Amino acid sequence: MKKLFNSKEAMADDMIDGFVAAYPETVTRGAHPRIVRRTVRKNAGKVSLLIGNGSGHEPIAMGFVGKGLLDGNVVGDVFAAPSADLILEGLRDLTGEAGTVLLISRHEGDVINGMEAAMLASEEGLNVAPLWMYDDISSAPKGEEEERRGAAGTMFIYKILGAAAEEGMPLDRLVALGEAIRGATRTLGAAMSSGISPLTGKAMFSLPEDEVFIGMGVHGEPGVARRKVEPVSDLVAFMVDALLEDRAIEAGTPTIAIVNGSGGTTMMELLTVYRELARQMESRGIPLTSPMIGNFSTTQETAAFSISLMTPDAEMLSLWRAPQASPHFPVIGRGAA
Repeated sequence: MKKLFNSKEAMADDMIDGFVAAYPETVTRGAHPRIVRRTVRKNAGKVSLLIGNGSGHEPIAMGFVGKGLLDGNVVGDVFAAPSADLILEGLRDLTGEAGTVLLISRHEGDVINGMEAAMLASEEGLNVAPLWMYDDISSAPKGEEEERRGAAGTMFIYKILGAAAEEGMPLDRLVALGEAIRGATRTLGAAMSSGISPLTGKAMFSLPEDEVFIGMGVHGEPGVARRKVEPVSDLVAFMVDALLEDRAIEAGTPTIAIVNGSGGTTMMELLTVYRELARQMESRGIPLTSPMIGNFSTTQETAAFSISLMTPDAEMLSLWRAPQASPHFPVIGRGAA
């Protein structure tokens, strides 16, 4: 597959150049060229939200920098976590008196480099609290949630903590809120065909034409099971059963869903998935509200999707619906519940 780039070495930097040129009123480069931060600096009493992650998954997370969301994103190379030194530069750049929550999606490189950066920042006297994010039920069994990968459900944490920080919530309460959101979130994905790595020019996994991967990771990690291609209603029913077996949701509990595409999934397909999801949840008496549907956490042009379910309390739901001003996070409606 043909891809548009000048050189493999410059892909991330050229992308950032284009991003800050397109949205100068919202985002700018920080103290290092790989740091993307809000153009208008936050007030001194606001806790910062920062995340470091590999590029190639856009619009997450760079596209979510803005008022009511992230204060900054440290951008790594394609599919590679930024170094601890680079994340530390981001922490120095953004951390004020109120401190910083360092969001860490649970992948090996992100955890190692993020935790090292947080330790080094603490040694420098910066008030930094790391928060691990994980939600993918396919990556570790029930009861071993802390071993799970971060997936699209981590976007609940971005948005809700971003809104809470904008309202002045202090560092310790933000961390506790993030942990509560994490505990209330579960995600499962399915992949139909692989994207092409811009680094190697090769597919990230192989799959027979008549099969679907269940549980593919955001870097093309193999799924945990395969199913024959079937009507989407049957596939979604299987996925909902797995999600609710991992974490039951009582009838009558308002639930937020994210239907996330991996880059090569059309809006027609994603809305069809949401239709089947809504039917499955309605049959169980579980009302869906304020959904998020689209290609947000991507793996190049991979044809895949995931379903994330989160049961918010009243505060979480209000913060999820709160306005934000980032280039690529969608407007969240009020929904039916």
